[in-house]
Amino acid sequence: MKKKNSYSYEDLLACGHGELFGAGNAQLPLPPMLMFDRIVNITDDGGKYGHGQIVAELDVKADLWFFQCHFENDPVMPGCLGLDALWQMVGFFLGWMGAPGAGRALGVGSVKFTEQVSPSAKLISYIIDIKRVFNRRITLAIADGIMTVDGVTAYAAEGLKVAVFTSGETSAES
Repeated sequence: MKKKNSYSYEDLLACGHGELFGAGNAQLPLPPMLMFDRIVNITDDGGKYGHGQIVAELDVKADLWFFQCHFENDPVMPGCLGLDALWQMVGFFLGWMGAPGAGRALGVGSVKFTEQVSPSAKLISYIIDIKRVFNRRITLAIADGIMTVDGVTAYAAEGLKVAVFTSGETSAES
């Protein structure tokens, strides 16, 4: 796989089908659980900590599936979906850097929700700053991330943890 610094929606779908990083390696979920439309920038030496940064975007449309059910007459994006998008991006980073294995979210230190995403919003941006990557029996990344809605910070997460596991090991206890 040739490393690029940006990825289209079609590239992200290829990742979801296991075609971008190879069979058995990190995959993104497929729609509707894929929570961004493109990765506009990914580096292995940028960001707040100098260990990598990922920036992705989602175009907000009033007909997105979650607005229909969360909540009737008061539609907002569930906070867990924005948090999942941040985990998805950290897992993508591990695949992008060549770490073998299937990705799994392991936890988060803290999350703060300060704004909501309503159907009138236009653009969600996600920014992940990689703090550390550990390459041992498993490869583990720890990162901080924010989600903005139309330029205003809506979520901030610290200590996002994602690992990739090989040989059928899919828990942190392995």
